Amino acid sequence: MKLLFDQNLAPRLANRLADLYPGSAHVQSLGLDMASDQAFWTFAQNNGFTILSKDEDFNDLSVMQGFPPKVIWLQLGNCTTDEIESALRTHHAEIESFMVDPNVGTFVLK
Repeated sequence: MKLLFDQNLAPRLANRLADLYPGSAHVQSLGLDMASDQAFWTFAQNNGFTILSKDEDFNDLSVMQGFPPKVIWLQLGNCTTDEIESALRTHHAEIESFMVDPNVGTFVLK
């Protein structure tokens, strides 16, 4: 499973989590850092990414447009990059289960 990290997340997360989420990328490294939410969504959909964001907007798109792409919505509040990495590692098994569930488009990580 490859994640597409939104602009509101540290670019280094893609490399730091490559052992669990190979092929992941940050929008900045793909030249999408100024893209609209819809363009970001379409890119993720066309390229097999799961969107990882702190923004509710992608959950809303999932409700309105369906999935893929799936969305991991981080609701961790104001936290460090280390805390985000730790949460994604700790909840990896749950995230994998979410990815294969055909009935769920958004995973809320608190």
